Amino acid sequence: MSKELINGVDFSSGLIAIIRSNSTDEGRKFAQAFVDAGVDLIEFTTTTPGAFDLIAEFSGFKDVKIALGTAMSKEDVENGKEAGATIIISPHTSEEVIKATKSAGLISVPGVATPTEIADALRYGADILKFFPASSLGVNYLKSVRDPFPGNTWMATGGIALADVDAWVKAGISGFGLGGPLTSGGVSEIAQRVKDFQKAILGAKKQLISG
Repeated sequence: MSKELINGVDFSSGLIAIIRSNSTDEGRKFAQAFVDAGVDLIEFTTTTPGAFDLIAEFSGFKDVKIALGTAMSKEDVENGKEAGATIIISPHTSEEVIKATKSAGLISVPGVATPTEIADALRYGADILKFFPASSLGVNYLKSVRDPFPGNTWMATGGIALADVDAWVKAGISGFGLGGPLTSGGVSEIAQRVKDFQKAILGAKKQLISG
């Protein structure tokens, strides 16, 4: 699989593991399990206690890139960069967040759900468009809103089922933000769930390329 580089970060794995936990300790256990499972892109949400400390802790791991998720303000972006995040992800389209992200030299991934949000996100400088909430909006909706905005990189987040990965990739999705689908079974199930999603994502991408 050829590399998909955006600002020097390789997104070819197509999997960003999202950590939204109730405690710092739980977040650390999830993150370590993801690292052990070979995940190379990990997102810590601002709603996780100690998120910036965890970013600082795990940003030093070799071959792992860290994202700050649920970024809601310029301050979040600045704190994320200081902690070691290279990617800033939001559930919404915010001019403040996107422009602060680009000014900081980081990768911007805002949440979009409508044509207006897509157009605004691109105008503000977004690098990747996060289709959210993906499972609620659906594959057919994505196809409709994606067509007027060709040549962009799309990520799907929110209730992604393993069985639907192929359909999402065929609809134009390059990557998946996965939280509950990876963590809902606890730390002991993370390795297998990661393996299953990685296999499905890379398999769907290879099939798409081969036609």
